[in-house]
Amino acid sequence: MAASDRPATDLEPWARALLRCPVTGAELVDGVSDDGSPVLVSTDPERPLVYPVIDGIPVLLVDEARPAS
Repeated sequence: MAASDRPATDLEPWARALLRCPVTGAELVDGVSDDGSPVLVSTDPERPLVYPVIDGIPVLLVDEARPAS
């Protein structure tokens, strides 16, 4: 999972700072998946999860999360 220079979402910075992993409550940081699409990555050291971002909208559903690799 690579970091991205471009934000994964189009949210205002104050709103983006409020987003947390719905499973662990950890902060989410911008990333890029293996296929080049934007994602949000949980910073939880024990259970890092990756959430897709579709059309600039984070999909923070537990069923859509996958383990970070």
